[in-house]
Amino acid sequence: MLQESFRLLFHGSPMPTALCDPESLRFLVVNDAAAALWGFSASALLAMTAFDITPEADWEDVRAFAQRDRESASNQRIGRHLRSDRSMIDVIVHSRAITFRDRQANLVTIIDVTEKQRAETRLAHLEHHDALTDLPNRALFRIRLDEALARLNCEQDELAILYLDLDQFKAINDTLGHRVGDALLRAVADRLRACLRPGDMLARFGGDEFAFLCGGLSGPDEASKLASLAADVVSRPYVIQGHSVEIGTSIGVAMAPGDGRDSDLLLKNADMALYRAKEEGRRACRFFEPEMDARAQARRRLEVDLRHALAASEFDLYYQPLVALQTGAITGFEALLRWRHPIRGMVPPAAFIGLAEETGLIVPLGEWALRQACAEAAKWPNHLKVAVNLSSVQFKSGNLIHSVLTALAHSGLPASRLELEITESILLVESEANLATLHRLRGLGVSVSTDDFGTGYSSLSYLRAFPFDKIKIDRSFVSELGNGGGSMAIVRAVAGLGSSLGVATTAEGVETSEQLAWLRAEGCTEMRGFYFSPPVPARKIAAMLKANETADPRFAPVRKH
Repeated sequence: MLQESFRLLFHGSPMPTALCDPESLRFLVVNDAAAALWGFSASALLAMTAFDITPEADWEDVRAFAQRDRESASNQRIGRHLRSDRSMIDVIVHSRAITFRDRQANLVTIIDVTEKQRAETRLAHLEHHDALTDLPNRALFRIRLDEALARLNCEQDELAILYLDLDQFKAINDTLGHRVGDALLRAVADRLRACLRPGDMLARFGGDEFAFLCGGLSGPDEASKLASLAADVVSRPYVIQGHSVEIGTSIGVAMAPGDGRDSDLLLKNADMALYRAKEEGRRACRFFEPEMDARAQARRRLEVDLRHALAASEFDLYYQPLVALQTGAITGFEALLRWRHPIRGMVPPAAFIGLAEETGLIVPLGEWALRQACAEAAKWPNHLKVAVNLSSVQFKSGNLIHSVLTALAHSGLPASRLELEITESILLVESEANLATLHRLRGLGVSVSTDDFGTGYSSLSYLRAFPFDKIKIDRSFVSELGNGGGSMAIVRAVAGLGSSLGVATTAEGVETSEQLAWLRAEGCTEMRGFYFSPPVPARKIAAMLKANETADPRFAPVRKH
């Protein structure tokens, strides 16, 4: 008979506890906590053995555990138990040899670690999976890629990395909200899963980037077919929370072993191929080519030079006159950035502005340009304005208002003589915040114009959202005037729109007298282009203004016909 103190401790313990016969594993005594854990009554358990509450696959392990060194103070086993409803629980079993009623017995205590195990399993899963789509993440993709490369037989097969980036996703996420964006990403993930072949892997790298790992390929043709399939399924229309949505995808492909047998190298090469696909117009697939690496190296060198250029005072502003179409008088100048590289020579803006925006260098560079332009304009006659382009990145910096105020204060230029030019992308991205910034700028007294009008997404809605002072007609329309097509109709429509709204219209890229005549006939109010003058350094402005004091016969009135 158990001693009274032991009996009270055994049955009063909150921990599931039992005494078992070490040979038959029959239960000799169980406490209420053990009965509750397994879901059986105490009397029912006394007719059972440890095998009855253990999965059959674990019986040999249970038998060996019961026969372990009985001199050991305690033994431990991590295993599984079956409850009365046949549900499985994870347990840690501790066993200790004792004497019970003059015979050997095992005193067993059980700890239920089911929830702990599940939590650890969930954490392990989350460590290697994307929380939004439940796809493998970059870390697990890298592990599987290393394994696949180790197995790769370069004489018989190849593997491919397909790196995908969604086109237009950011615009949708910003305009429709993150809930719609997240739902769209889940829908894209589901469609891409359907493209998987046996043995392939699909991962989400973060944001709107996905990647396929495809092994056992006979060549790039198979990778190309998968890329085409992925592009097709992604581009089909979606209905997300009541919104009709269309997107595309750009894809970069790197093949092993041809493009490398190292994970880092292959991922880098696939990324470069993706960059080329996006650079060439999006909704495209590009395979890695060695010259892409040379271009990337050149781009990195250009970035290093760009970071040095501002501190080394290598930038300058040139000024192109804005001319009233009815009188030929100069109304102001647009400030245009130029980079005088000590080795490369004059670097065109198209070669570095995009890079400056990507790296964030456009913010300090834009602030410098704003200060320089205002300081130069303060020297001009009081009726002349200066126009300065703004980047969407400057809006994101949160320092734009302060930069404008500082430039005006240091130069002494009245705010009414500063014109800020923006593109439609500024209203497309984070439109509410950017609209608020535009209204604050207008509140300072500066004028705001929309650049490259008609080449973006929703120009008319933006004119309704913000009262622009000027609409600039893109040079792509001006260059086609008189050549048929729709450019004439577009110019006429924009000029008429400006007239109806009481907004000035500036035609860019005017190069011929025929273009000038068309623009004046259609009612445009202003022009900028090589027909009048190329951009010039600040030192030439005074002479240009003096020459413009006399009316230019090239700007004689043209009757509308």
